[in-house]
Amino acid sequence: MGTSMSGRGDGQGRIGPVVLDADDLNRALTRISHEIIEHAKGASDLVVLGIPTRGAILAQRLAARIGDAEGREVPVGSIDVTMYRDDLNLHPARALGPTQIPTGGIDGKIVVLVDDVLFSGRTVRAALDAIHDVG
Repeated sequence: MGTSMSGRGDGQGRIGPVVLDADDLNRALTRISHEIIEHAKGASDLVVLGIPTRGAILAQRLAARIGDAEGREVPVGSIDVTMYRDDLNLHPARALGPTQIPTGGIDGKIVVLVDDVLFSGRTVRAALDAIHDVG
């Protein structure tokens, strides 16, 4: 695993230490996809929703891994949580991201939320509120 412990850019657009390199991330996605399959007892009822922007990208990669392992396409979409956050007044306004619910919806499905950062849980709570409104 490569690291740049200086906390500064490394000339390749990265800032701070590299926590996972490409190989590490691929292994982590594979491991997470298998855990999801195990807990969901397959992929037939799964829908993967990513939180824009980087969570949506990870969701696509994760859904592809699950689909490869299960031999079926896993519905994937995105859900923007901007207007559901309780800290809107603390941060500058940002552009809304896309909300794209897969064909077939999410009712009766196991929804896997994907984001690239977990800190306070505010984003996850906002995503649950957004999903409740979607259906």
